[in-house]
Amino acid sequence: MASQAITPASKGWHTSDKQCGRVWKALQALHGKHAQWPEFDARVRAHLGVLRGELAALYGQRDDFETFLIELLDAAFGSWVERPADLKALDRQREAEPHWFESQKMLGGVCYVDLFAGTFTGVEAQIPYFKELGLTYLHLMPPFLCPEPHSDGGYAVSSYRQTKPSLGRIADLRRLAEQLRKEGISLVLDFVFNHTSDEHEWAQGALGGDPHYQDFFYIFPDRKQPDAYELTLREIFPDEHPGAFSQLADGRWVWTTFHSYQWDLNYSNPAVFQAMAGEMLFIANLGVEFLRMDAVAFIWKQLGTSCENLPQAHNLLRAYNALARIAAPSLLFKSEAIVHPDDVVSYISPAECQLSYNPLQMALLWNTLATREVNLLQQALEQRHNLPAGTAWVNYVRSHDDIGWTFADEDAVHFGINGFNHRQFLNRFYVNRFAGSFARGVPFQDNPVIGDCRISGTAASLCGLEQGDPHAVARLLLLYSVALSSGGIPLIYLGDEIGALNDASYVNDPGKAGDSRWVHRPARNEARYAQRQDPTTDAGRIHAGLRRLIALRKHLPVLQGGRLTAFWTHNPSVLGYLRQGDSSRLLVLGNFSEFEQYVAASVLAGIPGTTVDFVGNTAVDPRQGVRLAPYQMLWLGIPA
Repeated sequence: MASQAITPASKGWHTSDKQCGRVWKALQALHGKHAQWPEFDARVRAHLGVLRGELAALYGQRDDFETFLIELLDAAFGSWVERPADLKALDRQREAEPHWFESQKMLGGVCYVDLFAGTFTGVEAQIPYFKELGLTYLHLMPPFLCPEPHSDGGYAVSSYRQTKPSLGRIADLRRLAEQLRKEGISLVLDFVFNHTSDEHEWAQGALGGDPHYQDFFYIFPDRKQPDAYELTLREIFPDEHPGAFSQLADGRWVWTTFHSYQWDLNYSNPAVFQAMAGEMLFIANLGVEFLRMDAVAFIWKQLGTSCENLPQAHNLLRAYNALARIAAPSLLFKSEAIVHPDDVVSYISPAECQLSYNPLQMALLWNTLATREVNLLQQALEQRHNLPAGTAWVNYVRSHDDIGWTFADEDAVHFGINGFNHRQFLNRFYVNRFAGSFARGVPFQDNPVIGDCRISGTAASLCGLEQGDPHAVARLLLLYSVALSSGGIPLIYLGDEIGALNDASYVNDPGKAGDSRWVHRPARNEARYAQRQDPTTDAGRIHAGLRRLIALRKHLPVLQGGRLTAFWTHNPSVLGYLRQGDSSRLLVLGNFSEFEQYVAASVLAGIPGTTVDFVGNTAVDPRQGVRLAPYQMLWLGIPA
């Protein structure tokens, strides 16, 4: 297939954009005779305009901008040439079916390699279990080389091209991706692109005085600039270090938003974008289909601002996305932004991050359990749930991270709730400092000065299983029932499906003792997994209940896609929402209290005749009203 001549109809840029034309001609001169050029060329034509536009907003004023673009795409072509043939076939398939991930058959799982299965080979041996559970998406916590023992759970990356030796080699990770793909399971890894560890070769080069790498980070000779920045910054991990900077042994100061051993990258330097783009495409070529874009809110710094959620962060993400459309088109992005709900949504679009964690829904699920009132969650489903076409939420009950109370204060005021006071209540409730609490959580980053705190704990321990509460299993299944039915990709933190409890032994490990999040990252409990087929055990009841919900979801096309309509039940403890399909509707009702609740017949007047609750496989006559047992959820099928 010969390259086509440039015409307005064939280009992804406007005819007046002469720079794109020059960049394309330079690339064609370099690679136009290569056998792999035509397919790459077609995608360059489609996406170069976007790539150039996003990068021009950041670096376009530089004299070397055009050269930078050519070098970036030249490297991308090299990555394309190295991309395995089966991944190129997947690229074409995904381009032909861009909404594939919106299927109701999608189900995610997440785990640490070492804690769940020891090694990459051990994870591969668990593929039959993943299929038993119904997974189509497996997120492995960062497996790359990192400092020990202080690795921030893998988020302090020392090399994006080497894995932790204890887990296996990079070839083992590539093989695992291939085996998962053969079984219909997409591999998900993190792209930790806000920072590197202080042991990364770039950081070591900067520390040693290499001028090229010194500009990869924010390093200052004294406190003058750090003090100026910190006038408008918030502390993220105050227990670890105050402010946003850490002092080096030679007296200099380096920007470390999170931990002192994690150095923030300086994206005002285009060489950083180019270097990280190379790492991103290397990871994509391993067979990774989704990248969790870590800490997206923090990736651009500007004096006099909070250095969070700045417009340039979106330019960077859209540029990475455009580059992926060119050199690894099946790769999709998942945003990790634990910020104000309005800012969370700002990262979600087909041109930026196609997927996003749904931190508001997660936090409000726990809020609703504590208060027994659905008001804030119901409001969020009505006002903040529906997303643009071609995107989806990743709905989770809990993750490897802590739980922060990310609801908007202005939303709470609508119900007469003071946001600050309410967060204090939730913190007390979930760390068992509130009378009658069923939860057994642990505080994380407790800051008495500003009253801030977040919560650590497994889902089962937070639901009451640890202290033997009789409703704990029902609470856990209720939370996952919402995640499975509200639209998007449901994500299970592996271990939740058998009711894994808190692991207090983390305090005995010097590398973990200072981070309470390890309490909810227990190693795989073989005894509990062995009980999953025994209905007389908590593990068996949870596993059977969750698998039933998963199977129902996969056979209910009405749950495809992400949009829903809020359904106010006029009962403060009963959540409601409607899913609309081509030929049917599904009304979901959930009781968030330990008492039986009633939804009046007048509220359900729009439902014609008797319906069926798919969860309980029982007939329901809405003309009699509906009674829900404690923590019961109904999926009521309704003809369209």
